[in-house]
Amino acid sequence: QQQLVESGGGLVQPGGSLRLSCVSSGSGFGLYAIGWFRQAPGKEREGVACISSSGGNTNYADSVKGRFTISRDNAKNTVYLQMNNLKPEDTGIYYCAALFTGFGNYVPVLRTTTFGSWGQGTQVTVSS
Repeated sequence: QQQLVESGGGLVQPGGSLRLSCVSSGSGFGLYAIGWFRQAPGKEREGVACISSSGGNTNYADSVKGRFTISRDNAKNTVYLQMNNLKPEDTGIYYCAALFTGFGNYVPVLRTTTFGSWGQGTQVTVSS
């Protein structure tokens, strides 16, 4: 089981950048795929990006391709989400979530029901 904590959110102007971190205190972090999701006010939670347990494979929502980059450092039990060229529609609470996959390049589908362990979220606000 992974205990996840997100950080790095904040207020940024359109066109700006933020880097989110997701740190796990659970064991076996390198055996879990990690996904980033977000939820805007009044909307359903949606998948943003996912990375395989090995870090060798990634998947992105169409709305963030070319702007967001997901990466991981298994030695630090941490997954990052680098967000560039932020837009007001990127505003929301960002969550990370874990899915046990074993070690490898498998990237699960970016659906909330696929993932088991969730963090508490970090707020990202893009506004001028």
